[in-house]
Parts: sequence; C-alpha cells; structure tokens
Amino acid sequence: MTATCATAHPTTRPAALRQARGAFSVPHRTLARRLTGWIVLARSRRQLATLTDAQLADIGLSRAQAQAEAARPVWDAPESWRNRC
Repeated sequence: MTATCATAHPTTRPAALRQARGAFSVPHRTLARRLTGWIVLARSRRQLATLTDAQLADIGLSRAQAQAEAARPVWDAPESWRNRC
C-alpha cells in the first residue's frame, strides 16, 4: 500500500482548509499540513489492517508485518513520507 501526501491532492484536504487557505499564517499552514498528513496516514494504516491475507500477499506483506505497521502511532512515519508533505 502506498501512502499519498495530503498536499499532493487538493481534494483530500478537509473543505475548511481548502476554503480558508489564505487565512492561515505560515505556522498554521504547516500545522494543518502535518495534522492532515497524520489523518491520511492513520486512515491508510486502518485500511491496511483490514486487508485479507491474499491482498497482503499481493503487496508482499505478511499478516504480522501489516499488524505491526497498523499499530504504529501516526507521528511514527518514515522519513521519506515526512519530507514529501
């Protein structure tokens, strides 16, 4: 399962963030991006946990690997994901 950066796809941002984009100062936009990224990551990890064994085999993961990834906290993201947002 690949993760997508919330800032790469404007439609994945909450409507309030899209509408009020100009109203946020730079620190607020940075915080909003981080929170949005965490929401996307949490959703991806929840979906990973619901995949069947056949689906996990298709992406090259075992059930134990999927469960370990799903159990990670949202702030524990790979460095490459953090740099994209």
